[in-house]
Amino acid sequence: MENTFSHIATGYFKLGYTHVLPLGFDHILFIVGIFLLNSKLRSVIIQCSVFTLAHSITLGLAACGYIIPDPRIVEPLISVSILFVAIENIFHNKVNIWRLAVVFLFGLIHGLGFASAINDIGLSKTYFFESLLFFNIGVEFGQVTIILIAYFVIAKWFADKSWYYRRIVYPFSSIIGCIALYWTIERIFIAG
Repeated sequence: MENTFSHIATGYFKLGYTHVLPLGFDHILFIVGIFLLNSKLRSVIIQCSVFTLAHSITLGLAACGYIIPDPRIVEPLISVSILFVAIENIFHNKVNIWRLAVVFLFGLIHGLGFASAINDIGLSKTYFFESLLFFNIGVEFGQVTIILIAYFVIAKWFADKSWYYRRIVYPFSSIIGCIALYWTIERIFIAG
């Protein structure tokens, strides 16, 4: 029995982690977008924790069958959330309570996107709660990995520079925004 639980925990943790890294390009862009506005680790971890709480709620509701996400609606909304964060990075220079509310709202939407990954493979009937928990833990570890990579590649060296916003935040947010805009159009008009 211990072996089965261990297998379930490891399998769903890996599924959650790989759903972010390397498979979740849209998720990676969302987390990098969150990171760019304020690259202080504490601030980014708080935002990602709010995001995780929110996506855990909708993922849990979808996994239990209380809501049935429609990918034709959810996928464009995910790309809009990335676009919104990128635009916000260009027009704001600090995190405020509004940002946390937006991150929570977008977390609810992303949770519906995660539900498709779970629906494709299903959750263990015997260890339903544990499967869901370890999937979410895997996602959180994937997010933290992205944050740490961004911190050690970008923020540690450049965040205190006077040109940080002009040369890093604005251009990277613009690239993220362009990709998200393309995805939004594609997901609404081409794939829909």
